[in-house]
Amino acid sequence: MKTSGTNLEHARAHNRRVIIEAIRLHGELTRAELARLTALTPQTVSNIVAELEAAELLVSRQPRKQGRGQPAIPVTLNPASAFSIGIHLDHQTLLIVLVDLTGEIHFRRLILVQKPEPDATLARIAEVLDDIKAQLGARWHKVLGMGVVMPGPFGVEGISSIGPTTLHGWERVDIEAQLAAMSQLPVTLENDATVAAIGERFHGVARQLNSFIYLYIGTGLGAGIFMDGHIYSGHAHNAGEVGHVVVEPGGRACYCGNHGCLERYVSLQAAYEYCGLDPMTALPDDLLAVEPARFDDWIDTALTPLRQAINMLECIFDAESVIIGGMMPAALLDKIIARLPPLYQSVRGRYLTASRLKRGLTGSDTAALGAAALPIFDEFNPQFQVLMK
Repeated sequence: MKTSGTNLEHARAHNRRVIIEAIRLHGELTRAELARLTALTPQTVSNIVAELEAAELLVSRQPRKQGRGQPAIPVTLNPASAFSIGIHLDHQTLLIVLVDLTGEIHFRRLILVQKPEPDATLARIAEVLDDIKAQLGARWHKVLGMGVVMPGPFGVEGISSIGPTTLHGWERVDIEAQLAAMSQLPVTLENDATVAAIGERFHGVARQLNSFIYLYIGTGLGAGIFMDGHIYSGHAHNAGEVGHVVVEPGGRACYCGNHGCLERYVSLQAAYEYCGLDPMTALPDDLLAVEPARFDDWIDTALTPLRQAINMLECIFDAESVIIGGMMPAALLDKIIARLPPLYQSVRGRYLTASRLKRGLTGSDTAALGAAALPIFDEFNPQFQVLMK
């Protein structure tokens, strides 16, 4: 993938991000390779690389022996140059991670909760942040910010904070402001599907994709939308709430007031109910202990609605790929994906079918790692809007 810079001096911030993104995607690059990939002049590349090395964001590697002339010195990202914190809160767990610039986890704390109350939960978060500060010591100033993921939708009358997939009592809590005051860090709140898409773009199978849809199977079902190198979150951060698209009119009752919503068939909540688990206490790994025949029967009920969702997303967005991931254990998600073909024909069906569907990151850390990627994404992802300023 090639990301172009601009040789206009006022776009220096954009060019820095373009160079960082190119190195992130390729691992290490020489200055000449950076100039070719970004369409920047060699002098512009040299100046920016020197600036990023002085800031310790880049480090030099061993020189590459070439033909005649001086050896070329590649540069790569310095993982220890920046950190970020990711927090994933749902109705059963609170997970907090600290990652470096490459996504490696340096701290992880999982706390089991039941129907978390705001005051008690914020107090627990404060305790964990103190532990992270103690671990980092003088390096605390290298923390770029904090990403927080909670189940959506946000601020939607009749849906938010109602039903089993949402958090009751949090509708009037300004968690961004409270955590920012607590940590003195920038804080960004997003829904689980959106942050999972960002995490996949940074650390998963979407590293080389500019446009994709991430279907996040959590307690509910959501979609993270990544278009032309940018995440699309919508007016109120609710873009991609595909779980409440009606796929079977008159079907299963949903807490939103409709019948036949997609997440009543495709979600952990739906799997728990079908397999005889208590949705209020069950964890994703509990599905591994369910009799395989019972889980396979649930898959049968989920396949057609899931195919409908994929068809709809492909036709609307014409993305390079639909990625399925989330909280579902990897072994079970693999079974679902293996049984999905044949997919309905769509605009994507005209291209290579092998790229239409991919299995993304899965497991309990997925959303937290995506949340931790938010500050890094905001700081380092090329934002083409700066060219209009």
